[in-house]
Amino acid sequence: MVYARLILMRLFKAVIVLFLIVIFNFLLIQLAPGDPAAILAGEAGAADQEFLNQLRERFGLDQPMYVQLWHYVSGIAMLDFGYSYRLGVPVFDLIMDRLPATLLLTGTAFVLSLVLGIVAGSMAAARVKKPSGSIIMALALVFYATPLFWVALMSVVVFSVYLGWLPAYGLYTVGAGHTGFALVLDVAKHLVLPATTLALFFMAIYTRMTRTSMLDAAQQDYVKTARAKGLKPSIIQRRHVLRNALLPIITLAGLQAGQMVGGAILTETVFAWPGIGRLMFEALQQRDYNLLLGIFFFSAALVIVFNIITDLVYSLADPRIKKGAA
Repeated sequence: MVYARLILMRLFKAVIVLFLIVIFNFLLIQLAPGDPAAILAGEAGAADQEFLNQLRERFGLDQPMYVQLWHYVSGIAMLDFGYSYRLGVPVFDLIMDRLPATLLLTGTAFVLSLVLGIVAGSMAAARVKKPSGSIIMALALVFYATPLFWVALMSVVVFSVYLGWLPAYGLYTVGAGHTGFALVLDVAKHLVLPATTLALFFMAIYTRMTRTSMLDAAQQDYVKTARAKGLKPSIIQRRHVLRNALLPIITLAGLQAGQMVGGAILTETVFAWPGIGRLMFEALQQRDYNLLLGIFFFSAALVIVFNIITDLVYSLADPRIKKGAA
């Protein structure tokens, strides 16, 4: 009952937030430079004023801003995001076609960064006065400070061009005709480089956060009591220190999960990964505003979903959150 009430409260707030995001994004796009009709007319080789007026009328760009906003908001309420200016395909269909690839990439990178970050941070906290602990934190600092695009390009040069171990681009090998388990292996090979590249930066953050949280938790009275009872250091580290240190990491992970969707734009572009990040980059270049607005909406919805999941996980890890929500 308490969890159901918590979910309903979060969903109610999510609807309000999404509504405000839709309005803000629409107004922001209207302020962006460039005219979609002029770009389409230039590609068609007919940039006369009559053809421009026809294009603006076709896409509703000749109507006042408040009319366009009303049509857009009422369309979203019916899950109608309009048509892509350039492709002439429903925006919803375009996003649904690319969304699974983005979820696969960001989901893999998220799990990889979280697991490796917690493990590395735990090892650094356990070896705080040893050279191995310093080495772990130095590597985390390097991954945190290194630009993502440089890591992506260097990984392609080293592991794809020079060593030839992994494919450099795409979701699968085009024309190979793989099916079943062979297709799964092919996709997994293509996923290694982009997922690892995207995960390294966030793994460094989780490593630093885990180490700091565990060192702070190790100074608490309940840990000192566990030591006084004669419990093994490994048990104290796992059951008492790590469990309580995970609470701030859960909060950070919920925020970072949403940011990964935005961070996937650069990764998908470098590795030609067919997700919504690359689709957003292409839509921005082509001034395809309907498509951009649809991607913004789905990105915001994903962030909100991740935050709701984080709240639920946090309430499971800390019962005081559940009581406060009640």
